[in-house]
Amino acid sequence: MRKLLPLLLILLGAGAGVGAGFFLRPPPAAAVGDEHGADPAPQTANEAAKSDQLPEFVKLTNQFIVPVVEKNRIVSLVILSLSLEVKPGGTERVFAQEPKLRDGILQLLFDHANTGGFRGSFTDADNLVILRRGLKEVAQRVLGDMVKDVLITDMIRQDS
Repeated sequence: MRKLLPLLLILLGAGAGVGAGFFLRPPPAAAVGDEHGADPAPQTANEAAKSDQLPEFVKLTNQFIVPVVEKNRIVSLVILSLSLEVKPGGTERVFAQEPKLRDGILQLLFDHANTGGFRGSFTDADNLVILRRGLKEVAQRVLGDMVKDVLITDMIRQDS
């Protein structure tokens, strides 16, 4: 009897799990609309319309490497990865204009480094607001109002 008790408990537990799964499973998708007396098609159409309005996020292909120079010497390197938040359908245009966009962004990053933006507490909120604003202005100058925002996805400073 002692040898059968563990086996009996396992079978009882498995049976209870199967029963609970059967009774607690979600209703099929078609039944959800029928339950409420509504056709599920309008909800699907609304979701499709909403997804058309969602912005796209475009990760620029390469990182940006910016030297920080003091007294004619490179004292550190700042490495950034950026993504653009653009209106739907803007991804192809970003990649088509990426060389011009990278040139403008690099110029801004070099200017930011030369004015001390990457020295000391370079991740300070005030510094990042200035940097993000400048990045957005450059992106909008190249791509127009299709750019909603520029996201700094990675940033590191490597001191020499």
